[in-house]
Amino acid sequence: METENLDERYRDLDNLFLRDSKFAPELFAPNDALKTILFDAAKVLVIGAGGLGCEILKDLALSGFRDITVIDMDTIDVTNLNRQFLFRKKDVGKHKSEVAAAFIEERCSGVKVTAHTNMIQDFDADFYREFHVIIAGLDNIEARRWLNALLHSMVEFDDDGKPDIATVKPLIDGGTEGFRGQARLIMPHMSGCFECTLSSLPKQNSYPMCTIAETPRLPEHCIQHAYVIQWPEHFKDKKVDKDSPDDMNWIFERAKERAESYNIEGVTYFLTMGVVKNIIPAIASTNALVSAACVNEALKVATFCNKSVDNYFMFMGQTSVYTSTFPFEKDENCLVCASQRESQTVAGSKLLKEFRDELQEKFTLSNPGLTAESTNKTLYISGPLGKKTKQNLELSMAQLVESGFLDKQDIIQVTDKAIPTVMKVYVKIE
Repeated sequence: METENLDERYRDLDNLFLRDSKFAPELFAPNDALKTILFDAAKVLVIGAGGLGCEILKDLALSGFRDITVIDMDTIDVTNLNRQFLFRKKDVGKHKSEVAAAFIEERCSGVKVTAHTNMIQDFDADFYREFHVIIAGLDNIEARRWLNALLHSMVEFDDDGKPDIATVKPLIDGGTEGFRGQARLIMPHMSGCFECTLSSLPKQNSYPMCTIAETPRLPEHCIQHAYVIQWPEHFKDKKVDKDSPDDMNWIFERAKERAESYNIEGVTYFLTMGVVKNIIPAIASTNALVSAACVNEALKVATFCNKSVDNYFMFMGQTSVYTSTFPFEKDENCLVCASQRESQTVAGSKLLKEFRDELQEKFTLSNPGLTAESTNKTLYISGPLGKKTKQNLELSMAQLVESGFLDKQDIIQVTDKAIPTVMKVYVKIE
């Protein structure tokens, strides 16, 4: 009976699985067993259960995926309800992943959704190896970088230096920004990765402190003043809880008062949340479109019923409807996926501090530690051990070579909280 119900529920899949197609890859052969693989074997991990994640979970369940895991540590706020349709008013305050999982299981019988409320960094590589495909619906760049780097670190290589396909975990990364969105398929060490495209991401809005403090002209300036200046003055030892309506309302009221004194209009509670939490307005239709693109790729990766996207799909809907698909090329100097890097020439007179600052800016790192691979000596590390290596920052690269810390041609291993593995920078000291 269950098999009959599944066949009826997912009968549209027969159009993909039982018919030959010129769009399918060469290894595809029409086969009814593909449904069995999809129903009983495919395991998919969804990271994020917000506006994009809710749509992804729904699309997966309706597309035949029956073993789904979702990770999201956030709780539901009343402001989520206008677009995150798996949640109701009674769910406010509960974990998104748990409510979303229960909703999907109730509406789609036979679909199992396992929910986790941890950070993604709490899970080790063995956990991620369980899944056939991973879909990220994250709005956090740091988390996306971490996930991308981890999946690349899990890849093993054969004697010819080629990735072992059995160890490659496809990552489908979706993102939306107002009326714009993108879906990309990242095959670790086989395509360009998230780190390769980091420079293409828009910069977050920032406002000069002098303008915020002295000459506000925009409602955002007033909100930032209340958040950055007034809050610390009134609550010296308390950080703003961005999920607290009381804290957000306090900032909103102070911002509104300042705006009125400067005859500035436009300060609202929702704009206050957007500025403080760096929220970009979410459009439900964009979420729906991008999630469909993500799940479409997941279905193709799991069953080979069609050729996968190569490898970046972009949707632009601000003034009209425009889409484009193109291959995002690998960056040959990418910290994460570059297999062969040319040694960068570093002047011997350059201080280690200057070299580290350049790495920090170029690769968007927070507080990188540096170790010379040839000597296995720590050049710099933060934290309690930082006192022992802090003096190295004032040494030139030539002095580090003379003192035996570095070789003239060396590999500097880089560690940072933004990346879960050791990255390598090839240097030639002149």
